[in-house]
Amino acid sequence: MGRAINTSNYDICIIGGGIIGLSTAFQLLQRFPRLRVAVVEKEDRLAVHQTGHNSGVIHSGIYYRPGSQKAQFCAGGVDSLVRFCDENEIPYERCGKVIVATDESELGRLDTLYERGTANGVPGLRMIGPEELAEVEPYARGIRALHSPATGIVDYTRVAYAYASRFDESGGVIYLDSRVLNITSRGDATILSTSSGDVSCRNVVNCAGLYSDRVAQMMGAPSPVQIVPFRGEYYTLKDESRDLVRTLIYPVPNPRFPFLGVHFTRNIHGHVEAGPNAVLAYAREGYRKSRINPGELASTLTFRGFWSMSRRNWKIGLGEMHRSLSRRIFLKDLQRLVPAVQNKDLAPGGAGVRAQAVDRNGALLDDFNIWQTAGAIHVLNAPSPGATSSISIGQHIVGLAAENFGLDG
Repeated sequence: MGRAINTSNYDICIIGGGIIGLSTAFQLLQRFPRLRVAVVEKEDRLAVHQTGHNSGVIHSGIYYRPGSQKAQFCAGGVDSLVRFCDENEIPYERCGKVIVATDESELGRLDTLYERGTANGVPGLRMIGPEELAEVEPYARGIRALHSPATGIVDYTRVAYAYASRFDESGGVIYLDSRVLNITSRGDATILSTSSGDVSCRNVVNCAGLYSDRVAQMMGAPSPVQIVPFRGEYYTLKDESRDLVRTLIYPVPNPRFPFLGVHFTRNIHGHVEAGPNAVLAYAREGYRKSRINPGELASTLTFRGFWSMSRRNWKIGLGEMHRSLSRRIFLKDLQRLVPAVQNKDLAPGGAGVRAQAVDRNGALLDDFNIWQTAGAIHVLNAPSPGATSSISIGQHIVGLAAENFGLDG
């Protein structure tokens, strides 16, 4: 793992060492063991960005429109992920989750979530009233809640490294510190010019996350969407306040926005995160408010779809910005779910950046988007439940590669 670049001609190069790229890599060699496959990652370690900033939830499939790729991949992905964790001794916990309606205006949307979850085969899903909610989460308050006992938590960075180990054991090669700078064709070969040297391959799988649209453009295939980065900011509950949350506590989401609202998440290491909001990041890796990349910001601001999206969702966006700037407003939203939480209970947390695909008409893509061109597969939108579904998505990409790349087992 992390070898020096050589120019050997690989059958497939996967750009991006996050959880989906690594899942695809190990499953390619599982199905086609004679292939020569390399993963090219720009950082000095794997799973740094969306995978490494993931909240660690094993989603059960409640939110997703039946028949969508999210619903299909999550349904199969949960069982595959849990089985993989069992086989590789990766700790996880089926801690359960409640989605809480705090006023009557949310009951219709909660019913819709119950219908979706039931159609998607979520095990044990049921509506509960205030009394049962208090048994599951003593400090939560609501007039009704949806209880999903099968929802779980895991460390996705550890999962990603287990995928990488399986890939390495099967003869795969991982190049770290190898940022892709340019992509050109030379006869039947595709040349990835990286910061560590050139890599030659016949086919490419683009799992570059926050830069997936840029990689597609490098290959001469203008992406049908553009990645707009949204930063999600968190607080954490202080050690002495963690007992306020036993499991996972979520609000009823706004169906117009592909974000779930601020919530409480207990992670596999015992910490409780509170958040996130969703604000425009001024850099694709803008984990801090002060991080600005002028070129990337200009790319966002000159994208027609960004302004169409902004006109459509300006009230929601303004509310998210207020929450980002005001701890008091953030706390007030948290108190809708758990009134006992006080300012003294909160400590500053981290942040993640979501690679949100937006089309030219300003629509925020809500489903996975996996796009094919000659000799390439591009994963252009794989937000939550992408990590939960990583094995299913990897299997799907391997199937596409078998056909698109003419693979022979």
